[in-house]
Amino acid sequence: MRTRLAAFAAPLLALVVLATGAGPAQAAGYRYWAFWDSAGDAWTYATQGPASAHPGDGSVQGFRFAVSADSKDASQPRTAPSFEAVCGTTPTKDGTKRVALVIDFGTPEDATAGETPPAARNACAQVPPDATTADALAAVAKPLRYNSAALLCAIGGYPRTGCGEQVADPSAPKAEPANTGHDSGPSVGLLAGVAAVLALGAAAIWQARRRRN
Repeated sequence: MRTRLAAFAAPLLALVVLATGAGPAQAAGYRYWAFWDSAGDAWTYATQGPASAHPGDGSVQGFRFAVSADSKDASQPRTAPSFEAVCGTTPTKDGTKRVALVIDFGTPEDATAGETPPAARNACAQVPPDATTADALAAVAKPLRYNSAALLCAIGGYPRTGCGEQVADPSAPKAEPANTGHDSGPSVGLLAGVAAVLALGAAAIWQARRRRN
């Protein structure tokens, strides 16, 4: 009986060892529209949201859709055109300001499942002097979509679904297969199952000894 119990329990104990030794889950990022301010021929991450930023006449601002862990590794728009390159053909008009917008819909790798990102585009928004960046964006890139927390979810209708959802970061190294419980160890169900099997085996040994006696 002891031999049979050992043979039966060994694979389960090995499973526990594998579960406890599994690598950490793949690092996570978030799929969202990052908002940028132009700094000449480069971009700086905006310190305000588009609904609260009030760009001045001649400003250049950018949006990039991508998967990023945080603002430190957020993907920038892949081009940085000048204001003249975007708005040079839009004449000035009294009582308005011009804001150049660079909209980069990202790559297929960052796209929501089943969607293809549109080609990047630039647009010159001519809006009232007190308009926010969100107002400027609405003037040239409808439909926009926001969630209940006023997070910008879609520009020009892209993506159709989702809003800042957590996803596996494609830049992170692939992890070893993980168990379905907590990362720090095997699942409670797995340990309970092993304990139950070992308890049944111990009971069987006790019954066998009792019959011999």
